[in-house]
Amino acid sequence: MSRGTDTTASPRAFTLWREVLIAYMAPALTAGAMGAAAGRVDLIVAACTSIAGTSAAVTLLIGAWLQPRNGPRPWTIAMPRAVLVAVLTLGAGAVAGLVAWLACRWLPAHTNLPDIVWLTRLQLDLPISAALAAGIVSWRWRGAQQTRPLQP
Repeated sequence: MSRGTDTTASPRAFTLWREVLIAYMAPALTAGAMGAAAGRVDLIVAACTSIAGTSAAVTLLIGAWLQPRNGPRPWTIAMPRAVLVAVLTLGAGAVAGLVAWLACRWLPAHTNLPDIVWLTRLQLDLPISAALAAGIVSWRWRGAQQTRPLQP
């Protein structure tokens, strides 16, 4: 080993804007490509709106919450990585499921908003997108908080 070489490598820094960009682009491209291949215009539209939008919004909210200005919350670092990811994934999925229920059931029943077909799509898109985004961003954030020794 040469002089001055650091013996630990820090993982790639967690950059929130980059995480949000990827959280939007990845589902928009993959679900959009699947919609194009299957000839389903509704899936192409959902890929760029409810699927990718939910993913980006959840990534922004959870990423900002995990990375406060005064440093990470001690319990988020002390908790095992898999437990933190599971808690945030289940929580985001549950909240998004409640939002989807509100949009699909409560809004048409209590407002002048008609029961539009795309509203029913939210029952699947929102919880799945939110859970995946929460799991990925929390896994990546938690990984960026550790340092790993270099292998000789």
